[in-house]
Amino acid sequence: MQSPPLGPPPAPQAPAARTGYSGFHHGVSLLHGWVPQVVAFVAVLLLVIAFARATRRWWVLWMPVCAVAGVVAAWAAWDFTADQGLASDPAPVLLWACVGLTAAGLVAAVVGLRTGGWWQRIAAVLAVPVALLYTGVVLNQWVGYYPTVQAAWDALNADPLPHQVDADELPELRNTDVGTGRIVEVDIPEAGSDFRHRQEYVYLPPAWFAGDKPPALPTVMMIGGEFNTPADWVRSGQIMPAVDAFAAKNGGVTPVLVFVDSGGSFNNDTECVNGPRGNAADHLTKDVPGYLESEFGVAKDPAQWAVVGWSMGGTCAVDLAVMHPELFGTFVDIAGDLGPTSGTKEQTIKRLYGGNADAWTQFDPITVMQRHGSYTGMVGVFDDLTAPKRGNGQQQSNGQQQGNGQQQNEQQHGGGQQHPGQQPAGQQKMNFPGAPKVTEDQIGKGGRDGVQDTNEEGAAEQLCDEGRKVGIDCTVHTTVGGHTWQFAASAFTSTFPWLTARLGIPVPGLSS
Repeated sequence: MQSPPLGPPPAPQAPAARTGYSGFHHGVSLLHGWVPQVVAFVAVLLLVIAFARATRRWWVLWMPVCAVAGVVAAWAAWDFTADQGLASDPAPVLLWACVGLTAAGLVAAVVGLRTGGWWQRIAAVLAVPVALLYTGVVLNQWVGYYPTVQAAWDALNADPLPHQVDADELPELRNTDVGTGRIVEVDIPEAGSDFRHRQEYVYLPPAWFAGDKPPALPTVMMIGGEFNTPADWVRSGQIMPAVDAFAAKNGGVTPVLVFVDSGGSFNNDTECVNGPRGNAADHLTKDVPGYLESEFGVAKDPAQWAVVGWSMGGTCAVDLAVMHPELFGTFVDIAGDLGPTSGTKEQTIKRLYGGNADAWTQFDPITVMQRHGSYTGMVGVFDDLTAPKRGNGQQQSNGQQQGNGQQQNEQQHGGGQQHPGQQPAGQQKMNFPGAPKVTEDQIGKGGRDGVQDTNEEGAAEQLCDEGRKVGIDCTVHTTVGGHTWQFAASAFTSTFPWLTARLGIPVPGLSS
């Protein structure tokens, strides 16, 4: 089944700037405001008290020791991050300063147990966890992982997701007006992958509950970054308010969303390939689709399946789609890489494929496209990032001026600057969603989600160019901003109405 052609999509709507989503974004912000400021003040106060000893021996001997320990710790943290490729956007200098001061405070607490007053020794001991806490706050501001205190608390306590129900409650909701969709935790059985995965989640829109049996709705597979849990799109990305709002406007009809586990554990970087770190690709292509079709009655037609990914997940989205056009007809790559990456090419072959160079070519998307040849009905969107530039205001593509952490959107294909190899305007097969708009408040302080992302500028354009050569209809949006979950959420929610129409669900203003 070929999805219907789309008319021009509406302008993208960015999320609220300051965590104002009722029921989801509620709570005190961890990205800005008084919480980070208070933690910083207390940490600095305790460290000053801890370091301010009155003896000459302290300043001649132990303060230099503390300083050396701090410098070594900061350098070691920076070197480890660089060596492991854990960051593409540079971390704020404040993060390394916090690491160093925490280490220095720990040394001061240990060597200062017999010097100073009792209150000073207590302050020195308390300074260590508080400084460590502030280091975590700065890290979170960089990556935007937990937008609010409530989001962090819910994740740490593994609290149920918003609107989450048990699977055994679903029959009771059948043929009722549920108002908003429901999220259900699922344990997807192995069906050929032998991949050990965590519990995953499925979002069922209100339309799924209407009638005596579920309608065959389209499905969107949602993949997060390298360091992730399956619930991150809901907890960290906090996309559900936008999904619920769109569902309410669209008569309760949206695609089913499946939030998958691509790693098996929080820090297992599989890049969605099969290898020593697990057969993640087999899990996502063999286990998940069949389970969704049998348990929730979703559509089987690849034209009604899409895969969306953020950062590492964006790389996965392209790779899975071009490798399995029999499963997916649409992909959205949000700030992904040129291909599965875990360091240099040699390191990637060793780490991801156990030294098997042939396996690298099997999962390299450009090689896959070249070997596959012509695709039919495949459509892709690339929401790419470039590092933010601080300075004077910068003009957006929509003509609006941003004055704080400027965002610049460049849409290629269907408007804006034409990309080499692009189809002429009169020959475009589809119209695409506009590029997401994000503000400095929405991206925290600019950073990433801790994923293995090489920040390859031009990777999206190169993939799209190769895709066009084999019949993949694609567009590239380039946004100046930080590599954060807030950008991922903005990109997804901007694209979601278009994606819904693309998968065959009527959407006013988009569907023909």
